Amino acid sequence: MTQGPLTTEAGAPVADNQNSETAGVGGPVLVQDQLLLEKLAHFNRERIPERVVHARGAGAYGTFTVTADVTQWTRASFLSEVGKQTETFLRFSTVVGNLGAADAVRDPRGFALKFYTEDGNYDLVGNNTPVFFIKDAIKFPDFIHTQKRDPYTGSQEADNVWDFWGLSPESTHQVTWLFGDRGIPASYRHMNGYGSHTYQWNNEAGEVFWVKYHFKTDQGIKNLTTSEAAETSGLDPDSHQRDLREAIERGDFPSWTVQVQIMPAADAATYRFNPFDLTKVWPHEDYPPIEIGKLELNRNPENIFAEVEQSIFSPAHFVPGIGPSPDKMLQGRLFSYGDAHRYRVGINADHLPVNRPHATEARTNSRDGYLYDGRHKGAKNYEPNSFGGPAETGRALWQPLPVTGETGDTEAPSHAEDDNFVQAGNLYRLMSEDEKTRLVENLSQNIAGVSRDDIAERAINNFRSADADFGKRLEAAVQALRG
Repeated sequence: MTQGPLTTEAGAPVADNQNSETAGVGGPVLVQDQLLLEKLAHFNRERIPERVVHARGAGAYGTFTVTADVTQWTRASFLSEVGKQTETFLRFSTVVGNLGAADAVRDPRGFALKFYTEDGNYDLVGNNTPVFFIKDAIKFPDFIHTQKRDPYTGSQEADNVWDFWGLSPESTHQVTWLFGDRGIPASYRHMNGYGSHTYQWNNEAGEVFWVKYHFKTDQGIKNLTTSEAAETSGLDPDSHQRDLREAIERGDFPSWTVQVQIMPAADAATYRFNPFDLTKVWPHEDYPPIEIGKLELNRNPENIFAEVEQSIFSPAHFVPGIGPSPDKMLQGRLFSYGDAHRYRVGINADHLPVNRPHATEARTNSRDGYLYDGRHKGAKNYEPNSFGGPAETGRALWQPLPVTGETGDTEAPSHAEDDNFVQAGNLYRLMSEDEKTRLVENLSQNIAGVSRDDIAERAINNFRSADADFGKRLEAAVQALRG
């Protein structure tokens, strides 16, 4: 069935799409061949700047279904009743690699989830790890610079990586996690996801609760060893993207059981460590996970560029009943994600089909700018107005928090167990002997690549502070490799 004639971007029919116009047979090409110039110019601009982090990724649409009553904790409409379903879009990604990098590498995985709710889009921007390397966003550019290509060598350098980690002891927990068995998932389907940050839930009565999200894979955890990952990356760099797409194509829809940990707001001030510290988890014995829903992916995007590459997520996209916490990493990300999208995709990125609300419509006074589609026509672009324009609701999305003290460059409030090493040590001691052996092997092979002994020693000392046996075994392994 024909779709009609091939046309130019302006809609004029194309007579010949195989040959450029020339001055006579075999002569030079004419500048009047507007089809040629249009095609070449468009091709030159088909790529937008890749994400500075999380560039390599894959995504799919799905549904989130509420399985438990959570109205005692939040007034969010999409969580308001058992059985309620909300359309979602989930983008998986690696962190460090560029757009053409391999999937099967040792790197955290992004787990960015968009809920298309009736109150607007809610974005939950997390990872496949419950913690992170740093606890303050002011360190994030420096951290990422150590993971990216060195400005002189053009390669990722072990010196940069371990120099920063050794001088940033708060990274010890996440680094232990990263170099353990779960550091290289076998696929996107076989890993957990986490909101990682702490968020605010507030109910109809205005009561505040702190919440952490967990997405437990129903496919089971599966990982690759370092050697298996190297082989997979060489044979199939697109392994994770391919696996996700093909699973959905054959109707094997991946799913995750969604759980939350709930902390009453009053607990935060007296909890034994800072509950807003992104380098720490809340022990389950203190705040047991509560099952609240099921996430299923059941539809592939039809165009990777339009729906995956141009998709945008921002932790600042909240809905009534959900809001931020004092988590200093989250506070920085509330700005940085949206700012990155405005630079990378454009000021009207929210108008693209994958990004705009699906269960409602956006009603703003923002106009014009790159790729503005004129959807507002002649409607007034200010508020208040007396021409029937959209008006403010008068009720904030989340509850205000009391603050005291002076402004300044400060660390978070002190708690009794604010320690950079306790949870890393706990994680190590939970591992089986085989898991510890693989962890030490993975770490030692990486640390052994540094050029200076002091960088290696500082890194090893952090793991020794987490657990004496951990440090002792790692030191011996590094020394054996470095001679």
